[in-house]
Amino acid sequence: MKNYINGQWVDSSTGRTFNNINPAQTSDVIGAFPRSNADDVAKAVEAASNAFKAWRLLPAPKRGDILRIAGDIFTRRKDELADVMTREMGKTLTETKGDIQEAIDTAYYAATETRRLFGYNAPSEMNNKMNMSFRMPIGVCGIITAWNFPIAVPSWKILPALACGNTVVFKPSDDSPHSANIFAEILEEAGLPAGVFNVVHGDGEAGSAIVEHPDVRVVGFTGSTTTGNAIAARCGALNKKVSLEMGGKNAQIVMPDADMDLAIHGVLWGAFGTTGQRCTATSRLILHAAIHDTFIAELTKQASALVLGNGRSNAAAQVGPVINQRQLDKILSYIEIGKSEATCVLGGERDMQGDNANGYFVQPTIFTNVERTHRIFQEEIFGPVLSVAKATSFEHAISLANDSAYGLSSSIYTRDVNAAFTAIRDIEAGITYINAPTIGAEAHMPFGGIKGTGNGHREGGWTVFDIFTEWKTVYVDFSGTLQRAQIDNY
Repeated sequence: MKNYINGQWVDSSTGRTFNNINPAQTSDVIGAFPRSNADDVAKAVEAASNAFKAWRLLPAPKRGDILRIAGDIFTRRKDELADVMTREMGKTLTETKGDIQEAIDTAYYAATETRRLFGYNAPSEMNNKMNMSFRMPIGVCGIITAWNFPIAVPSWKILPALACGNTVVFKPSDDSPHSANIFAEILEEAGLPAGVFNVVHGDGEAGSAIVEHPDVRVVGFTGSTTTGNAIAARCGALNKKVSLEMGGKNAQIVMPDADMDLAIHGVLWGAFGTTGQRCTATSRLILHAAIHDTFIAELTKQASALVLGNGRSNAAAQVGPVINQRQLDKILSYIEIGKSEATCVLGGERDMQGDNANGYFVQPTIFTNVERTHRIFQEEIFGPVLSVAKATSFEHAISLANDSAYGLSSSIYTRDVNAAFTAIRDIEAGITYINAPTIGAEAHMPFGGIKGTGNGHREGGWTVFDIFTEWKTVYVDFSGTLQRAQIDNY
């Protein structure tokens, strides 16, 4: 496997590689990918910089035509790409097909928006003068993403960036590199000119080189809060625009008047879908005391019936493996912390049954008697671990939900319209669901969070174009005289 630079598949200048491993069957080596360095990044940035000169001048709707074709190709290759993604990062095929569908939706949406990159006009305060503003492309965008959504999350950044007239250097996670190469194949087949989109594989060394390169004008990052904060600090020092989508510790509240079956199905999907490896995963469940015990009894019953397995060989699998040994060790260590803090009512072990012994499988795990001071209540685990806290009132539930360093997604189950709208107002999060789990973003809506989750930008929807454009204000004075603004004309 190789890097994709200036329309060519090329080896890294380092000669070093890393192996891409199937987390459901660790003996399955998918391929060796380049462990790139700053020299490789420099070549990709040079190609992107050169390509930007012509790409920015192509009319936006013509750029949209290419993105629309890319959406068609993603659709045609959906089953093939889903199998590739399940093999390299472990989600079930149903989930990886959904991952690709997000890219399809984003491609069509971004293509349409190339006809809607609206500016704003405003009346001038002076005679015979017009005030206008336009969205302008910025230049080379460095895109760095995580492994859990190898196609969807990159598409949220890459496709709008291209629609706006920028060029891209993309460093995917070293846990899901194969999907990125297929992304490049699809954009090339769609007709994207050489150099407009480039893929550089590697680890933090390549990522740091992208952030540091002086010709990378924008950095779009999805990953851990620790890494995101470091990137933000460097971009601040280098005066670069940066968009961060980082961690979450998302809470689902269930009130006594809720539809209990619906709420249970919601938390099962929110907590254990994608094996809990989503920034929007339901990692905290806040139950009103009046329904706590009966809810937990039914939840543990249904969660214990979830089928763990390799999505490529077990059609019944509902929960896949965690991504790698490092994450497995982290999750198991948090489970041990949880056992010392609270009560483990389900799971709590690595799953070693049958073929699962060959992969990184963790049993769906539920803790009760969790207090707001506990580490498993406060810290992001990024695995199939659910921490359950008890609330004595609606106000107490909102207080527990807001007691977090993160603020990405949130959920409340209630039939009380007044409580629902109060929760919408008072929960501190970028996303709030009413009677739905904390996961389930849609491509045409803003996505992102507050506090430790992000730095104010929103991917998805119309708001993503604010990340990948700069505003240019234009004044046209046709008065034929010198008119002086910003002085006392009164």
